[in-house]
Amino acid sequence: MKSQTIKDTTALSEVVLIGSPIKNTLQKTASSVGLISAKEISQTDGVILTPLLNKTAGVYMQQGTLNTNRITIRGIGARSQFSTNRVKAYFEEIPLSTGEGETTLEDIDLSVLNKIEIIKGPNSSSFGAGLGGVIHLFGNPSSEEISFVKSTTTIGSFGLFKNSFSGQMSNSKTNVYANYSNLQSEGFRANSSYDRQSINLFGKHQLSEKGKLNFIGIATRLKAFIPSSINQTDFDNSPEIAATNWAAAGGYESYDKLLLGIGYDHTFSEKWHWNSTVFSNFKEAYEPRPFDILEDNIVNFGVRSKLNYTDKLFSIPTKISFGTELLREKYTFSLYENLYQTQPNQGSIQGDKFSDASQNRNYVNLFWQMEMQLSSKLNIETGLAFNQTKYEQKDAFKSNENTRENYSFDAILSPRIGLSYEFSKGKNLYFSVSKGFSHPTVAETLTPEGQLNPAILPEIGINYEVGFKGNFMKNRIYTEVNLFATTIKNVLVARRIAEDQYVGINAGESLHQGIEFLINGKLHSTEKIQLNSYISGSLNHFEFVDFVDNNNDFSGNQLPSVPEFQWNVGLDFSLKSFSFSTSYRTVGKMFLNDANSLSSQPYQLLDINTNYTFSVWKNLKVNLQLGIQNSLDEKYAASILPNAIGFGNNAPRYFYPGNPRNYYGGMSLSYRFN
Repeated sequence: MKSQTIKDTTALSEVVLIGSPIKNTLQKTASSVGLISAKEISQTDGVILTPLLNKTAGVYMQQGTLNTNRITIRGIGARSQFSTNRVKAYFEEIPLSTGEGETTLEDIDLSVLNKIEIIKGPNSSSFGAGLGGVIHLFGNPSSEEISFVKSTTTIGSFGLFKNSFSGQMSNSKTNVYANYSNLQSEGFRANSSYDRQSINLFGKHQLSEKGKLNFIGIATRLKAFIPSSINQTDFDNSPEIAATNWAAAGGYESYDKLLLGIGYDHTFSEKWHWNSTVFSNFKEAYEPRPFDILEDNIVNFGVRSKLNYTDKLFSIPTKISFGTELLREKYTFSLYENLYQTQPNQGSIQGDKFSDASQNRNYVNLFWQMEMQLSSKLNIETGLAFNQTKYEQKDAFKSNENTRENYSFDAILSPRIGLSYEFSKGKNLYFSVSKGFSHPTVAETLTPEGQLNPAILPEIGINYEVGFKGNFMKNRIYTEVNLFATTIKNVLVARRIAEDQYVGINAGESLHQGIEFLINGKLHSTEKIQLNSYISGSLNHFEFVDFVDNNNDFSGNQLPSVPEFQWNVGLDFSLKSFSFSTSYRTVGKMFLNDANSLSSQPYQLLDINTNYTFSVWKNLKVNLQLGIQNSLDEKYAASILPNAIGFGNNAPRYFYPGNPRNYYGGMSLSYRFN
């Protein structure tokens, strides 16, 4: 929650994208990039990214609970069972995705975010694996010389309570921002209480006229219970219940995480600029589940570095970036028996260990990007990336000494080319062709016996995209329309062979086609009054071209767990210190399985938010916020477990029910020292 009404003063088309190594305005970039501003972040309850990401055409975040989510971009990653993969994420220059490609964005507290950029599809050659795209988060520190302290409290339905304290100290050379937050919720469903504490520290220091030091530290402690998915009958009649076995086991996940990064920027001259970041991620987790208890740890170290050059090449204005990203990660896990059934009503009880293994993963990404202004109207973007990924696995539970396995994927080259042509002032056509890839997760690389499967191949995709970006009515209306087609080979399938066991296979080829659009309008804009609106949406046709799984031929069927369409409409009104915003979203049906024999129902959500800011005295400001989510009290599936299987005589559990109508309100106090 922000301490003041945030106004947009820059035309959307002129916003400079800062996630890619070579910076360019949104309008001149030869790809589709979704933007989420600080103002949009302030118009939510500050709990989770779901309503923000789902406003972006082509992006869909399914929210099972606050800690069980899956993000897909253009349908890529939709067949993941419980988490986000095939989509890479960064906080500033630090990868949030693990070495296996799993991404957990819900750990990041919204109050520390200032901006989000979403590159859709493999439209950047500088981020390695991430066939679906890249989500880039940027922190809150202001570049202005402002020092302040701030306290925010939010309460809401289902036991929601969030308290945060933040402060910034800034002068001409140093900027330090710190934030502590505690988020708690009892949840709409049984066995879904949530408790997260996080500490965030960001710093910048100007070492010299040409050199700047950056620091990022994010520490998170979480304990979140898991209600899991439920079957159709329970979804229709008792959506608030938890799955029987998860409720009996009192299943939950808990972990401590730490992200650290130190970066250095140096400007050698007007032509040469260098940036490098050294980072590390730590995670220690414990997860009691009905079928076992998982104890796992992740430690990784890496570096991301790039060198930019700006000059003329053959009299053509040119920008070039050379870079690398290196990561070494160690993942260890142990499995224990869960004896909860032997002592009913006691929750999970740890028994004997029956599995103990570790996996090392190393990857090297090398990338090159170049942009050339061929004329005053025509820009060309080119890029090439090289990736080499290696595994090493050791089974520590077996007495046999020869338990270490090594495997290396073949090197992957990912080229890209894009053209952007301004055929009329403020109106651009663009075209791009790009190649991307995603590696299998740890579970997908293993055989049923727990050994590395050398037959597993990365998913490889070729993306074709053509689009229009344009301003109308003296920049009061900004529009985007794009058509894309992505062919993916070696489609990875996590075939479920038991309640707690999956086997990865490459099952065929899929085709992702769609059209996305955005209309942003400044309907009225004066110093006192602002009235803005937007309409965005996507129409999708994602199908299996050649897909055979377990002797079942699903060729020609549509992909499960992705909506056929999404439409978003929003209105934002500001009058001096008061603001009102509302967003309406409708989501089409989703198939529940590869056979397309079952589907979910379409649904619609209407959210409302109000803010009022006033000054108690000169330097002390108060912000009051009230909001309603799902104000139509829609009954809907917020997340789908694709291809669920019913074990024994139980019906398959496809559905994670969404929250019914719920309310929140909050207050923040902000004191500025200068």
